[in-house]
Formats: sequence, structure tokens, C-alpha cells
Amino acid sequence: MATVTRENIGLLNDKITVKVSQEDYLPNFDKAVKQFSKNANIPGFRKGMVPAGMVKKMHGPAIFGDEVLKTVEKELMGYVQAEKLEIFGQPLSLEKTAKNLDFANPEEYAFEFEVGLKPSFEVTPLESNKTTLTRYKVAVTDEMVNDELQRLQLKGGKPSEAEAVSTEDDIINVTFEEADAKGNVVEGGITKENSLLVKYFTDAVQAELKGKKINDSIVIELGKSFDEQRLGWILKDLGFETGDKEAAKKHFKLTITKITLIEKRALNEEFFKEVYPADSITTEEAFRAKLKEEIAKYWDSESRNHMHNDLFEVLVHETPIELPKDFLKRWLQVGGEKPKTAEEAEKEFPGFDHQLRWTLISDKLVRDNKLEVSFEDLRENAKQKVLGYYGGAAADGAEWLDSYLDRLLQDEKFVDQTYREMITAKLFDWAETKVNVKEEEIKAEEFVNLPHKHHHHEH
Repeated sequence: MATVTRENIGLLNDKITVKVSQEDYLPNFDKAVKQFSKNANIPGFRKGMVPAGMVKKMHGPAIFGDEVLKTVEKELMGYVQAEKLEIFGQPLSLEKTAKNLDFANPEEYAFEFEVGLKPSFEVTPLESNKTTLTRYKVAVTDEMVNDELQRLQLKGGKPSEAEAVSTEDDIINVTFEEADAKGNVVEGGITKENSLLVKYFTDAVQAELKGKKINDSIVIELGKSFDEQRLGWILKDLGFETGDKEAAKKHFKLTITKITLIEKRALNEEFFKEVYPADSITTEEAFRAKLKEEIAKYWDSESRNHMHNDLFEVLVHETPIELPKDFLKRWLQVGGEKPKTAEEAEKEFPGFDHQLRWTLISDKLVRDNKLEVSFEDLRENAKQKVLGYYGGAAADGAEWLDSYLDRLLQDEKFVDQTYREMITAKLFDWAETKVNVKEEEIKAEEFVNLPHKHHHHEH
């Protein structure tokens, strides 16, 4: 009769021992041999007529090992379910007992497994409004509206290639190459292609660019070449954090690969209709008002995401959760598709620990507060995504839309991704009501350079 015992070997770390005797696995072994005899193709024997003795002689050790391990696994998982153990991943085998299995001498075998137990905890940062977060209010300026207006005019304008840089509205394709102050390219340094309006640079750099032709180069120091907001964009594009002050001191050699002059679109009803087909805009004043409204929506969304990222960090770092770290590091080594060294697991553990804590916290909050996403909600979300991609209200009610959505919602990957986005959004919306929120006005360039410690990617 199989027996299963458990003993504690560390913080949230238990050893489970499964003992199986002949009576537990031999009936299954004999049954498996008979089944193999029926299906085996062995030269000299008709199919289905291979003697059991021959099967045991040729394949006995493998079949025997499989059946013993299946019996052990069944007993182990039955115990985990019966005891309602909340464990991380799968149990880890402590000994290679399978190497000692001998079907010619069946006996009692003992297998030892190690499990990591999930902790019980409370999400204390959400208790009694003890957490205060800032929601930044970005002021939309006339300059921002002008910049967006000109961007749209240039985006829809008629392009022509130019021989030399002549105006601030020229678009230059450049190659960024990390270099020293003299323009000597750093071996193994960052190289990145980009396309920029000349006006994005500071006045001093614009003056240096004027008259430059294709294949001409200049050397810039990032922090002295862009205003704060655009510096943040450039740093991010080059792979740095937006507020990295050391990265801002780096020099780059900029080589011009293309110069494009754009004839701006006229501000007329045809242009307004192209940009906002669902609105009846007839004047430049109304168009600017719509632009301001859309810019405000964008910054409100960015501000909300920033606050939610701050909330994410508070929840992960200030919720007291004890974890079986030694077990989890061993699980990192052997639990994946490809085994890792102890050094690799140690290096990966901080990021793994961070994400694991968030998974535990978010699962608990969703479960305890009965947060749900219905299929109808998911379908509506998918519909809005499709409408956004294919032209908004103009596509609503189209004959193809329902059948397209039906096909889309049969894609498990899409459904899973959409569900995770929606349940995470719902979770943050709910959690936001459990903290104190203070508003603070801020300039766009200041907002861009606020620190972002982590992006949770699902929101």
C-alpha cells in the first residue's frame, strides 16, 4: 500500500516522501506489457502475438520504470490535491531513484520530492487608505498644440528630397553612433537610425546642421542638443532611461543619410476631415480646440499609467510576503525547459522574485474582490480595437465586423492577452479607490523625466 509523508525542511519548504510497493505498481506493469504485446511489431512474430516474456526481455526495464513513476506521480498529486497544498510550480525530485529500478527484483521504492508552499499574506498598502499617490496634471500649452498641428501638416504634406538642410521643418534621417567628444566612434557602442525634424534640436545644433548635405556628420552631446522633453524621447530611443543624467552627457556622431523637405498641408476643411473624419470641423479654431482636447486625453492617460506604475511598485515592495527563496532558486535552475546554472538562477532571481510577488498579489486581489471580465466585455473591447484599427465609427455596423470578431475570439492567444489586459486594468481601477490620490500640475518635459522604476506591461 502506497504511503505519503511530509516534513518541513525550511521556510515554506517541505519534503514529501512517496513509498510504493509491488502491489501498487505491478498490476499496472503487467497490464502495460500485455498492451505492448498487442501493438508491438517485432520481426518473427505476428502483430498481437508477441509473447509477454519477449516484451519483458526487450522492453521490460523501460516499461517497468514508466509504470513505477506513473504510480508515484499519481500518489504525489493525489496527496497535494487532498491536502489542498498551494505550491509553486511542480514538485522537484530530490533523488534519482529511477536509476535503481529493477523489474527483475521488484521491491518497495521511496521517492523524495521538495515543494515550495505559497504564503498567506495581507495586502497592507491598501488598508485604511494608508498609501498616498500623485496623479500629475500635464498642462496643455499653445506650443504643444502648434507642434502637433505642424506635425500633422507635415505628415500629410508632399515630400521632396533636398540636397542640403535649409529650414527647421526639414526632416533628416540620421545614424546615431556613440562617440567621444572628437567624433571618434566607440567600438561596440550604440548605433541607431532615426528620423527627426531639424526643429527638434536646440538652436545651436540647428545652426550647425544648416547647409549640411547627405553623408555630412556632426558631433553632439545629447543633453545639450535637445530640450528636456525631446531629450527624454531620444534617450529612450537609444535604450536609456528617460531621466538618465549620465547618459545625457554621452556624445554621438550624427551622420545624415537623407534630407526631406515637406510642403505643408493647407488648413482647410478637406484636411480637417482627413484627420478627424467623425467630426464636422470647418475652422482652424475648432481644429485647434479638437487637437487640444486629444492632447489632454493623451497626457491624462500617460498620467494615469504613471500613477498605476507607482501603485504597482508600492504593492510589490510594501506588501509583506515571505517566500521560500532557496527552493525558488533551485526551481529556477531545473524547472524550465533548459536547465540553468546556480549563477544564472541567482542572476535572474531578483526579476523573477519581483514578478512572482506581483502575481501572488494580483491573483489574491482579483479573487478576494471577485473582479471579473465577462465574455461580453471582452468582445466589446475586441470590437473597439478593431474599430480603432479600421477607421472607428465608419466601420461600425459593417457586415464583415461580426464574423471577423467571431474568428478573432477563437484565437486563444488573443483572448488570453486581451483578458489579462482587461483584468489588470480593472484591478488597478479598483485599487486606485483604496489609496489617497493627490493632484499636482506639471509641465510635459518634467513629466517625461519622472522616474519609472518598472512597467508592468499588462496595462
